Amino acid sequence: MPAWPARDGRHLLVSSAQMAALEEQLFASGLPVEALMEKAALAVTRRLLEQHGERLRRDGALVLVGPGHNGGDGLVIARELHLAGIATALWSPFERRKPLTEAHLRHARWLGIPLLDHNPNPEASPLWIDALLGIGQRRPPGAVIEPLLDARQQQRPGGLVAVDVPTGLCADSGQATGPVTAQALTTYAIGLVKTGLVQDAALASVGQLEWIDLGLPRSLLDTLPGDQPLGLAARDLADRPRPALSPAANKYQRGRLLLVAGSEAYQGAASLALAGASSSGCGSLQAALPEALASSLWQQHPHVVVSQTLACHNHGSLRLDQLTELDPQRLDALLIGPGIGPLTCAGQSSPEASFSEADFWRSLLGWSGLLVLDADGLNRLAGPVAQGLGLSASSWLQQRQGPTWITPHPAEFARLFPELAATSTATRTALEAAAQAARSCGACVLLKGARSVVAAPDGRRWQLLEANPTSARAGLGDVLAGHAAGLGAMAMAATGGADASWLAAAALAHAQAGLQLRAPSNQGAATPLEVAQKLAQLC
Repeated sequence: MPAWPARDGRHLLVSSAQMAALEEQLFASGLPVEALMEKAALAVTRRLLEQHGERLRRDGALVLVGPGHNGGDGLVIARELHLAGIATALWSPFERRKPLTEAHLRHARWLGIPLLDHNPNPEASPLWIDALLGIGQRRPPGAVIEPLLDARQQQRPGGLVAVDVPTGLCADSGQATGPVTAQALTTYAIGLVKTGLVQDAALASVGQLEWIDLGLPRSLLDTLPGDQPLGLAARDLADRPRPALSPAANKYQRGRLLLVAGSEAYQGAASLALAGASSSGCGSLQAALPEALASSLWQQHPHVVVSQTLACHNHGSLRLDQLTELDPQRLDALLIGPGIGPLTCAGQSSPEASFSEADFWRSLLGWSGLLVLDADGLNRLAGPVAQGLGLSASSWLQQRQGPTWITPHPAEFARLFPELAATSTATRTALEAAAQAARSCGACVLLKGARSVVAAPDGRRWQLLEANPTSARAGLGDVLAGHAAGLGAMAMAATGGADASWLAAAALAHAQAGLQLRAPSNQGAATPLEVAQKLAQLC
């Protein structure tokens, strides 16, 4: 299937070292460093004036100038704002600067732009433009800069924008390099978005992320690895992968999905997962449910066939040991997990429970359809089921004969892959963790978070660039699992496979549904059922 989305400047996510290497190739080709700096800074200035022009004309600007080329970018921005009639001042707490940056500072002084000889007032109204340290940050900003950044955020929140990377933030990991980071209203990512800017830990510092296009040539971008991660946003919704089903396809040829969901303890999860699956357009939906849910399912989901009712354990979770044999000729996909509950009570160990489901999970190894595991489906596999089978969750996933998608949140991920969770998260991003897990277990991994990541066993990766934080609430993952499983069933029916790009498409549509339901005040939160209904409209 065609690659999605395009490997272009709008989508590629890179490390700081990769960005620096691309720039070096440009300079080696004959492009002057000065020309690239002008191009970048002029583009940032245009966007600044578009977004904050009224504020700049009213309050002015203070450019925080660093010693390197990020500081040079800031000085070109200061020059252009000054020439546009905006009151602009400079602050630079460094004795030495790179020659090009020093030259721009001399010119700015010649133009009459004032250079403060004292620390700026963090309460003052001018918009601070952070051009201090850029993409190469590894050490804390230091004792002079840190108190100012902290005071600015406390006394004038929303009063700072960042050029390329906020000061105090690692452009690769998204982690703080010290005790304080700049808290930007907007961050202008120049050329390509750096991976650290879209990690969950960085979101409060980055603010609104704006990509600044440098028009980097395709031949240059093609030097990046083929599995370079790609960012997904609203612009990618229209051309996302969709099953190319025959116009004459009947319901069984449009995807056949069985959901094993719900329990006495978590009855609503099954209904939300079914709503998510229904939103995908999947042709045939079946469910294996506890009796308490099965008897009334027709009132909420009359199109869903109850294929089997299942008993529950004494502590209320769903029993899977009585699930009948799965017929690969009658199903394309199977979802296990939403609301089924843990196999054992919290804090208790039960060897009997560990062995009770072993045969069922062993039978899944040879099942050729798409298996989607979510929530307590993952927790059972990671704990008691793995104990009963005598192998790790990763080893079990490796032995699966058919395609497998897993949708863990970070805590579930740590239970599934303790060897990866033991490594420091300060240096490993969600992109790297998901990629390592997918390679090691052979499953497609959707690692959920504020900016969820999808990784394929072959190394391809996608990361969401936007989501609605107010839609993060109980039940939203059930909708996502159902929607992904429904789309996967349709992909299996159409292509006979379940490529990871389908899972990435499901994650994108789910996030965009939440964004489109965001209230104008940015305080309202859509319910999971409303997200499922919006998903149905998007699909």
